Amino acid sequence: MAVNEVNPTAASEALAGIWQLAGLPSQALPFARLTGADPVYPSSFAVATAAQSTIAAAALAACELAHARGVARQEVSVDAVHAAAECLAWFRLDGRVPELWDKFSGLYPARDGWVRIHANFAHHRQGALRLLGLDPATADRPDAERAVRGWDALALEQAAAEAGLVVAALRSFAQWDASGAGRAIAAQPLITFERIGDAPPRELPPLSADQRPLEGLRVLDLTRILAGPVGGRALAAYGADVMLVNAPHLPNIEAIADTSRGKRSVLVDLRAEAGHAALDQLLQAAHVFVQGYRPGAIEALGYGPQALAQRRPGIVCVSLSAYGTQGPWGGRRGYDSLVQTATGFNQAEAQAAGDPGKPRPLPMQILDEATGYLVAFGAAAALWRQQREGGSWHVQVSLAQTGHWLRQLGRVEAGFAVTPPALEPFQETTATAWGALCALRHSAQLSRTPARWSRPSERPGDSPPRW
Repeated sequence: MAVNEVNPTAASEALAGIWQLAGLPSQALPFARLTGADPVYPSSFAVATAAQSTIAAAALAACELAHARGVARQEVSVDAVHAAAECLAWFRLDGRVPELWDKFSGLYPARDGWVRIHANFAHHRQGALRLLGLDPATADRPDAERAVRGWDALALEQAAAEAGLVVAALRSFAQWDASGAGRAIAAQPLITFERIGDAPPRELPPLSADQRPLEGLRVLDLTRILAGPVGGRALAAYGADVMLVNAPHLPNIEAIADTSRGKRSVLVDLRAEAGHAALDQLLQAAHVFVQGYRPGAIEALGYGPQALAQRRPGIVCVSLSAYGTQGPWGGRRGYDSLVQTATGFNQAEAQAAGDPGKPRPLPMQILDEATGYLVAFGAAAALWRQQREGGSWHVQVSLAQTGHWLRQLGRVEAGFAVTPPALEPFQETTATAWGALCALRHSAQLSRTPARWSRPSERPGDSPPRW
């Protein structure tokens, strides 16, 4: 299989492309210092380039917003090895590395192909097992494997989607590209900036040269799995006051201990009038509103971008989804692992590894991670635009759009021959509400005001819902 080797300047070129999409000044780009190159982890895709360029974009945009607030630009250095390692999302709690996958999650051979089932949440697991005709109380993995073999892959995917579950059929790139969903994703840019209302430039709190770039800015983070929380964590590292807003009835994954670094963590129940009143009060002092609800769901609750722009003129809204809002899959649920399967990555990796009969995931959830840093980039870039042009802004990103962009970065020759680097040089341990958290330091190094998390990870509800 022929592959195009990623060149040493790939990350710089990728960063410049992201930068151009936001309309940010090219004079800032020389302040980015990118070192190292793919391969870092075994893959035929430029996963380190994707990590390095999106992390650099997020940090550099934060610094450019600080420049608009009156301080000098500063250098942003990102090393490919550190960036790729950070995107592994590795962490330990009280000496234990959590098991991140439910026993029913993963790839299954179907009658005519493969499917991936996401079962990390109880309601998804139980729903998938019932769809397969199994009793969730007694079924085991071999039972699920036997049941899946009785289905055609696409039929199971469609039945699951109609039931509100998360199952993806394995496709090749060619099959995905020929689908209506694939064509819709290919027609969209990596990230979309839209002015959605008129407002004067908002006066931002004063910033001194020794403060981190986003200090004084307030971010409401209504996300859970994994890209949105990563984006909010990056904004917190650059100084933003980030408030993670969880619903008391919705489950979380253990990664919340890692992705909550630097954030307040509150509970707000939008099923109740008091919850709406609390969020409305928070909104009046917020600069950014990030949400990862399924397309249409946040609008149904009264907090869609247009409604927010009317109630808080000058707001920056960032919307995150699995497959965007256009095309036949515009409202479909999805997670990184399923998007990899549906859009062709698992089959392409298997072919490149020389074992086409065994679908192979990417070495990290890079669609989640890169999209998360694009969330942070989009928030900072739209705030910069708001300072220059006024208006309210809506930024949109999706895991599938990030996947399409990752393909455009080229393939890595002999990518599977690399030895993964040690994680110890990047680790730090902090005391948190969850226990002793050993996780990786942020890979973006700011020359004047180092990125850091000033708050330890909190559990949902540890902070009150007020600034």
